[in-house]
Amino acid sequence: MSYNTVMVEQEGHVGVITLNRPHAMNTFSSEMARELNQAMISFDNDKGVRVIVVKGAGKAFSVGIDVSEFFGKTQREYKEWVALMEQMNHVIAYMKKPVIASVHGFAVANGAGLLAACDLAVVAEGTKIGATAINVGLFCMGPAVPISRSIGRKRCMEMLLTGDMIDARVAEQWGLVNKVVPLDRLEEETMALANKLAQKSPVALQMGKQAFYGMSDLEFGKALDYSNEMFAGLCVTEDATEGINAFLEKREPEWKEK
Repeated sequence: MSYNTVMVEQEGHVGVITLNRPHAMNTFSSEMARELNQAMISFDNDKGVRVIVVKGAGKAFSVGIDVSEFFGKTQREYKEWVALMEQMNHVIAYMKKPVIASVHGFAVANGAGLLAACDLAVVAEGTKIGATAINVGLFCMGPAVPISRSIGRKRCMEMLLTGDMIDARVAEQWGLVNKVVPLDRLEEETMALANKLAQKSPVALQMGKQAFYGMSDLEFGKALDYSNEMFAGLCVTEDATEGINAFLEKREPEWKEK
């Protein structure tokens, strides 16, 4: 499939999606929102891909929604428009495979939401992250959902209510990102993490991610029951048998493609 606003490539078992509107700091147009979702789903359905990386071309990861699309809509049309912009949150949560954000420059508003929605995030030193919509009379309601599930309520509300930018190191301290690295090592460190995950059992990664998101909004007891059921299902897979045998035999496991 050809794309206009994202680039896709595959490096081994890692699928890489690059937001490709550098002239607009990778702001989300309707077209880019659709194409990002399509690219992620395509990689998720590709048996040769085990991990997906999302990054941005040019000077920024993404600085939010393209405001040139803002004007002249009815309330119903605004709801449809913003639903499209936030659909990536649903897609990432329901995808089988881990998604890693590789972030540099700026991750603002919907860009910060995408960073938070990804399962893991590697961020370049000096990157600025913010939920800035309040500064233009709006509010980062959509990005608040994944951000609030990554950091505490008070920190999340501070970002949302002030619209202030935080530095990558602060974001790391708050738990919004996993790792901060020098800019010139961002790609290397991101791919090292992606390849590390790609060496794990594909079925364990995928069932594990499904279990994590499935139990997240359940009551404690129901979450345990659900997780136990998922674990039992994982135990009867070929990869579980292979993994345990390889451990006992002190050899590298040979995983099945999934």
